[in-house]
Amino acid sequence: MTPLKPVSPGLRIALGAAFFVLFFAVWAIATLGGHVSKTFLADPITMVKSGWTLLTEMGFAVDIGMTVWRVLGGFTIAAVLALPLGVAMGAYKPIEAFFEPFVSFARYLPASAFIPLLILWAGLGEAQKLSVIFIGSFFNLVLMIAVAVGNTRRDLVEAAYTLGCGDRGVVRRVLIPGAAPEIAEILRMVLGWAWTYVIVAELIGASSGIGHMITDSQALLATDQIIFGIIVIGLIGLASDLLFKTVNRKVFAWAALGR
Repeated sequence: MTPLKPVSPGLRIALGAAFFVLFFAVWAIATLGGHVSKTFLADPITMVKSGWTLLTEMGFAVDIGMTVWRVLGGFTIAAVLALPLGVAMGAYKPIEAFFEPFVSFARYLPASAFIPLLILWAGLGEAQKLSVIFIGSFFNLVLMIAVAVGNTRRDLVEAAYTLGCGDRGVVRRVLIPGAAPEIAEILRMVLGWAWTYVIVAELIGASSGIGHMITDSQALLATDQIIFGIIVIGLIGLASDLLFKTVNRKVFAWAALGR
């Protein structure tokens, strides 16, 4: 292996699949071999059977749909508001000086700490859950987008001014296009964080969703159902991550070639 040397797509897929095979093999040996009590960790076979029961008899597909909707809803609201503010902060230093201290302060506040207040303000409905995801995503998005825009190469900015661009033209034609590939990667990463926030929101006061199912399963010590819920989250997250990567490679193919 050579540092930073890329691998072929086929080898990348094979290595990634090999890890999952090894992971499930170790899990099966530990549980089916009697090394770990099934009370604390269900075996893969029991987990799959329980998952099938959840999907076919207990309406878990509806829970999955509700969780996906909440993630996409809260994240979309955060992204729509964070993009213009982040670009403005990265492009204009006075705006950055005004907003950056508060944004830096707010992004360290755990979204879960707001749940009691959000329940008081918005009740136990969807607004509360969307707000948790928004708070957990918005401030990180703003700061990361601002940094990406602010790191645009200065020679490109100076060249644009030399060619007659005004301030708005530099933002529209240089700063935003130059930072767009990195902004797309930022959105991909923060979408993954949004999944952690929605599960926390659904653990308290929810009547549907994957987090709600996990809470009910915990009360019954049904580790098979808990594990299945966790795996479903991981699979959906993996699928969305791969989709994001594919779209980013196609939309910003020129950026991938320059790496």
